[in-house]
Amino acid sequence: MKALLDKISKIEHGFNHIIEAGQVILQDDRIDHFELAQRFIESTQPYQVRMLGTYLLGELAVINKKALELLEKTVSQDENWRVQEMLAKAFDAYCKNKGYEKSLVKIKFWIKHKNSNIARAVTEGLRIWTSRDFFRENPKTAIELISSNKRTESLYLRKSIGNALRDIKKKFPEEIREEISTWDKQDKKIEFILKLINK
Repeated sequence: MKALLDKISKIEHGFNHIIEAGQVILQDDRIDHFELAQRFIESTQPYQVRMLGTYLLGELAVINKKALELLEKTVSQDENWRVQEMLAKAFDAYCKNKGYEKSLVKIKFWIKHKNSNIARAVTEGLRIWTSRDFFRENPKTAIELISSNKRTESLYLRKSIGNALRDIKKKFPEEIREEISTWDKQDKKIEFILKLINK
């Protein structure tokens, strides 16, 4: 295990090495995966190890309620942006494993969370939203969920909103036009998102 952690800790960019390490760990039935993930997300660990713990929690979340709680309450507080990127991937893994339609209650709860890192994990993690079967059939649902945070103070979240809606606009331009036609274009926060959508 030490050799694995040392190896990923030397790589500063990307996610594939983290995912590959996580898959190796999950295939070993001798390991208590949840307990290990808990140890990995401790703030004293290198961020790559915390990313690995986050990945593991995302894979475990559909069968372990405590894993999802740790993502929400602990990982979302991590100050490293790479860990927050992995949080987005972990939430998407939870939704994929459970089914996106069956995950709607949790998606709606997370996307309106007071912690903008949690809201962003949904907006960013589910990109491209309409590449997911449920949202491909229900693009307006995706657009409404993403747009619900358009007045957020978080620049980090506003960037994710603009980029996610721009993704959807490529295949559903009319639905995006209909949504933004109701927006207050004098609002500077909304103006920022509109620029990203129309980029």
